[in-house]
Amino acid sequence: MKRILALAVASLVSGAATAAEGMWTLDNLPADAMRQAYGFAPDAEWTRHAMRASVRLAGGCSGSFVSADGLVLTNAHCIVGCVQGLSSPERDLLNDGFVAGSRGEELQCPAEELNVLQDITDVSGRIAQATDGLSGRAFIDARNAEVSRIEDECVADDAQGRRCDVVALYAGGLHHLYRYKRYDDVRLVFSPEYAIGFFGGDPDNFNFPRYNLDMGLLRAYENGAPAQEVEHFTLNPAGAQPGELTMVTGHPGRTQRQLTVAQLERVRDVDLINSLLLLAERRAMLAQYARGSEEAARQAQSDLTFTDNSYKVFRGQLQALLDPQVVAGKREQEAALRTAAGDAQPWDEIERAQRVRRELYYPHLLIGQQRAFDSRYFQFASTLLRGGEERPKPNAERLPEFQDAALARLEQTLLSTSPVYPAFETVKLTHSLTKFRELLGTDHPAVQQVFAGRSPEALAAELVGGTGLGDPAERERLWRGGKAAVDASQDPFLVLARAVDAESRTLRARFEAEVEAVEARNAERIARTRFDTYGTEVYPDATFTLRLSYGEVRGWNELGTDVPPYTEIGGIYRRATGFDPYALAPSWLEAQDRIDRTARFNFVSSNDIIGGNSGSPVINRDAEVVGLAFDGNIHSLGGAFWYDETLNRTVSVHSAAMLEALRTVYDAGHLVEELQPVGD
Repeated sequence: MKRILALAVASLVSGAATAAEGMWTLDNLPADAMRQAYGFAPDAEWTRHAMRASVRLAGGCSGSFVSADGLVLTNAHCIVGCVQGLSSPERDLLNDGFVAGSRGEELQCPAEELNVLQDITDVSGRIAQATDGLSGRAFIDARNAEVSRIEDECVADDAQGRRCDVVALYAGGLHHLYRYKRYDDVRLVFSPEYAIGFFGGDPDNFNFPRYNLDMGLLRAYENGAPAQEVEHFTLNPAGAQPGELTMVTGHPGRTQRQLTVAQLERVRDVDLINSLLLLAERRAMLAQYARGSEEAARQAQSDLTFTDNSYKVFRGQLQALLDPQVVAGKREQEAALRTAAGDAQPWDEIERAQRVRRELYYPHLLIGQQRAFDSRYFQFASTLLRGGEERPKPNAERLPEFQDAALARLEQTLLSTSPVYPAFETVKLTHSLTKFRELLGTDHPAVQQVFAGRSPEALAAELVGGTGLGDPAERERLWRGGKAAVDASQDPFLVLARAVDAESRTLRARFEAEVEAVEARNAERIARTRFDTYGTEVYPDATFTLRLSYGEVRGWNELGTDVPPYTEIGGIYRRATGFDPYALAPSWLEAQDRIDRTARFNFVSSNDIIGGNSGSPVINRDAEVVGLAFDGNIHSLGGAFWYDETLNRTVSVHSAAMLEALRTVYDAGHLVEELQPVGD
């Protein structure tokens, strides 16, 4: 009976019935399942090569090395921050595109960081020993302190060239140390025009057929020269055929497949609904600003694009969690696991913590997480203020984001030369201040303190009009000067940051002690039940760490109609209307008589991915790039909570399209030669 129950729980909770399901850590690949399905399983040498050739963009995407000279392939939408930071009203690289004709023409991104995983070490024992018998605030402080010590030991004296992250897996059942090689000199090599990188815009987003050249090229530099002797993938222009094994190595951001039912109900009823309401209003605000002028549209373009994308993602997730069959299935899974545990207390404790989450939702969001102050100026001010307070403390006692292991990235972001536009910041700040007053109420003490009788419009104008934090030199002066320099400054944004900092810290501390610690402690207990039942035969939830998913090129059936897995370049000319978002870039119109219209453009596969996988290489068993993941179909939006092999699809740019576009549209034969050197 115990064995039958174990098998029942394993199948329910692991989802093992769908062969392609899973975002697997590279130290625990499902070799037997892959071998059985495709006659291939990565060995140690293949896995190490894939690990060292895969790249993480610290801002939230994936990529891969594709030449021995540090060339990195990723999505165009993943490098928008770099491209927009290098743009100006006189030189709009985002909409006009960019191709470096030589190494000397490559442009340094203002704040890009690349991470390449070197090794994984199990540090679960150290975390368990440090937190043994603790709960609440004591648990959080002990865990953070031990994480700080482990990361600090790992980084040692190489903060510029090394990054180390302790990662909680299986809801805290395991803790692993991920050591990365860090590149902070990253240069732009190629970015297509916005019109082709985002062709189809929001109407086509999360849909298929697609016709997007969502690709970009960066280059990692060391000591002022292109990085050398990097392990890298090569491109296979033939791509992969239907049914052929495809693997994605990337960094999925966050899944919630192991949440309890109480947590999923809170995500559905609180997080998603409120996020959608806020995003809808923010989208309208950004659209209105963009209509003001051509320059305003340029300033708001990427922000509006990603707001549209987030809205669609959350709407899809909400629709998924409103499906009664899904909720019923999750309840069955949980009931089986509770029976296996023989103790309902962990689930009951987590359910009680959800009540606190609901109570704290808006105060924690607006003040604790400081979302009431939507401006880069305020982000600078908060970083400077807390940096002045935190850095003098012993490393293990600081807030995690100010510990030594994180400072190199923090400084790079704070001191970025990316331009800040006062008019745009004023509009965003006015909107968030309006929501702050609306959601907490005029009589809330924090609202009273911040507004002091002023309107959101007047306060935002006063703050933006009086600040000097748009100047990177001033930010650097305050950062290098530490607490004394920050305390002496009367910059209005620093005055505001001081006014809300104590309440922000209090809310954060309460959330950590009454919610995060309770969830973490009891999730560990649930994780132990999973381990006792079926070990690590399942994958952990995504954590923006390197994972491998496997599947195959395959379409799907949509309401009785088969969706073919490929599109061809010629299809974009039939789809183009001349009006946004189906207006083709001039370079593509000019090349229409020369380009190979039969070359495959985009394709779908059954690989299991999620946000953060954008820019991931799609590779074959020979570790050749056959595609570049950039999206999922509409059914994949429920992938945060589960995977359905019959419908969930990854959408990728075909390798043939990338090479054909570089060669024919952009006259970038030198890049094609680097991607396909002679003899390869």
